[in-house]
Amino acid sequence: MDRVKERLQLADKAQATLFAALDNDALPPVERRDVCILRFVYSFEATWKDAQAVLRKRHGGVANTPRAAIRSCVTAGILDEPTGEAALHMVDDRNLASHTYNERLAQDLERNLPAHADAPRAWLDGLTAA
Repeated sequence: MDRVKERLQLADKAQATLFAALDNDALPPVERRDVCILRFVYSFEATWKDAQAVLRKRHGGVANTPRAAIRSCVTAGILDEPTGEAALHMVDDRNLASHTYNERLAQDLERNLPAHADAPRAWLDGLTAA
């Protein structure tokens, strides 16, 4: 199996764990929040790294940062403009994740996670089709 295809499948599984956590009301609220934030971070990391690999292997491009990968994916037609903008907001939230010791920031990030449900799926679908 192609290494890029294998990585895309792993990112898909990572995203599935995030969506499962978002739908899990059985956990205590603080634990649910922390689980969702962690899963958001590793799902985002897997997806942007896959974008980097797809751009390099299939489009001959180089993207060394998440923002560069998103912009290159928009340019390559992997993402449309609105999804690219949503993905850029995900970068901001991913960067906030290291500050979740701050209760207000953790709550803000948790509130933003459901809004991020469509962009990662669309990004991964675009990468798979590229």
